[in-house]
Amino acid sequence: MRRIWTIMTPRFTATLLLGTALSAPAFAQEAPTYNLDEIVIYHGALEPRSADTTGQSVTVLSTADLEAHGHTGLAALIAQAPGVGILSRGPMGSQTGFTIRGVSQNYVKVLVDGIDVSDPSGTQVAADLGRFSTFNYGRVEIMRGSQSAVYGGQAVGGVINLDTPRPTKDGISQGVQLEAGSYHTANAAYNFGWKQGEDELAVQISKIYTSGFSAADEINGNTEADGYKADRISMTGQKRVAPNLLIGFAGFAQNDTGEYDETAFGPNGSYPVDGTPDEVAHARTRGARAFAKFDIGALSNEFSLSYFKIKRSNTGSDSFGATFYDYDGTRRKAEWVSHFQLGQGKASLGLDRTLENYESDSTYGGGQAQTRTTGVFGEYALDLRNGVSVVGSLRHDSLSSYGDQTTGRLGVTWQVNSDLLLRSSIANGYRAPSGYELYGVYGDPTLRPEKSRSFDLGLEQKFGEQTLTATLFRIDVDNLIDYSYPSYYQTSGTATRQGLELGLKGALTPKIDYQLGYTYIDPKNPAGLSAGSTWNASFGRHTLTAALDAQLTDRITVGGDLRFVADRQTLPDYGVANAQITYDLSAGKQVYLRVENLFDQQYELWPGYGTSDRAAYVGLRATF
Repeated sequence: MRRIWTIMTPRFTATLLLGTALSAPAFAQEAPTYNLDEIVIYHGALEPRSADTTGQSVTVLSTADLEAHGHTGLAALIAQAPGVGILSRGPMGSQTGFTIRGVSQNYVKVLVDGIDVSDPSGTQVAADLGRFSTFNYGRVEIMRGSQSAVYGGQAVGGVINLDTPRPTKDGISQGVQLEAGSYHTANAAYNFGWKQGEDELAVQISKIYTSGFSAADEINGNTEADGYKADRISMTGQKRVAPNLLIGFAGFAQNDTGEYDETAFGPNGSYPVDGTPDEVAHARTRGARAFAKFDIGALSNEFSLSYFKIKRSNTGSDSFGATFYDYDGTRRKAEWVSHFQLGQGKASLGLDRTLENYESDSTYGGGQAQTRTTGVFGEYALDLRNGVSVVGSLRHDSLSSYGDQTTGRLGVTWQVNSDLLLRSSIANGYRAPSGYELYGVYGDPTLRPEKSRSFDLGLEQKFGEQTLTATLFRIDVDNLIDYSYPSYYQTSGTATRQGLELGLKGALTPKIDYQLGYTYIDPKNPAGLSAGSTWNASFGRHTLTAALDAQLTDRITVGGDLRFVADRQTLPDYGVANAQITYDLSAGKQVYLRVENLFDQQYELWPGYGTSDRAAYVGLRATF
């Protein structure tokens, strides 16, 4: 039976800090099939490993998991994962941030097919999930805790890896997904795949359109709908050209146009309003990656080149008059990594070079910057006796604008018996100031990187058909960068996020699966942080999630999920439920009906911005 979630969360073990670190983006191109309680391969190490042999906390979702949950927006999907909070500013296409364990998107790296898509043109380098659709991905991997030792700077709170759909069996395969519903929404995607052994090619074309709802909350008298449309094409491929040489590529192009609401100012600060109906945002995003995997003697090597470019423009007006904002960001990266046997374990060594360009112009001025980062890294993985596995990572980065940074991570797991796994990890990380923070209109070129330390301690215990997970976590960040007119500045003190993640999943009957999750986050900020700091984002101290998947007949499956968030800093508690019913027409063909916000709750994810009323969508999925 299809499961709603495939989740591998941490387990308990003792651990030591490794004082420096490394690593590099995800290289593996093979995408295995993921089923509940099977071994899950993830990319939280230089060489992909089983989640049962690494100390990191990770959630992995397969294509079947994405379809069972049903949401079109990626943000709504990952909101059901442990420790994840969503900070949406309106309908799909609107700016959407997120948190992992109370740490904002500014500290989380997002990759698509190994391409870093975190926006270097933004105020802070981060990915905007408002423009990400589940139609475009076949696998989602959410890693929690510091990953700087593997992925370099910014990966302080975690990493999200997204893989586009790929063929899973030899021959030609095709797939179509169509959806229509509330807010004049019409979405479509077509997938083509060809595979012959290791050789393969995958192409996807998708289109999204929605008239949306008002980004500024309708309960405040705002009625102007803010629409969104996007066209996207993505491709991946690889070929075995010699017994010891595999080459491949990945690439995508996306064009977006979305409407948003302007900002007004009053005695209590800024707030969104419909205002004049002329606020429009355009974005052109391009990404590419090429790789070669080859062996030299006992060394298994991979060399890759990647490229990411985003060009954005926002036009409209506010209380001061007509406005425009133009942004241009580019990232180029070259990377080499080599794997080899060393003693009883497996070692990895490598280096990378990243160039980032940032340019901006606006009604109020602009700026530009170029940063260069050279990283040298290594990792050692050792599987000991009695079910104990140890992975240590080291990385040293030389940054053009703010000196050198050294990060490290140590992870330990212990398979005590077939039913109990203990896990722990400890790491440090950093976030370098963005080009805007350094050289924008309000920038300060003397800013230094923020520093972090993180720790995980957890267990996974099986009871027959049920699995219980529990994880304690903590992250501390020093030298926070904040803004107070007229410029950014470095704060003193430490921001702390600590808490507990609990999960329980299993089968109630052979045809009914369930999943329960609870996250508690205890936040502590240094005195004097501005109200607009991302460390004051409105995530909840308490988050409860639940999901159910029931097979009523051989053809009919029903599912639902619930998310309840309590004790937010600036907003009231909220709960939202969604439901879906799926009917199998024949092998590989399904129709479905999805209802979002089933009980028509009124709530906000970001102060002053609206969320969807009750909405219904019908869809068709077919593979052939």
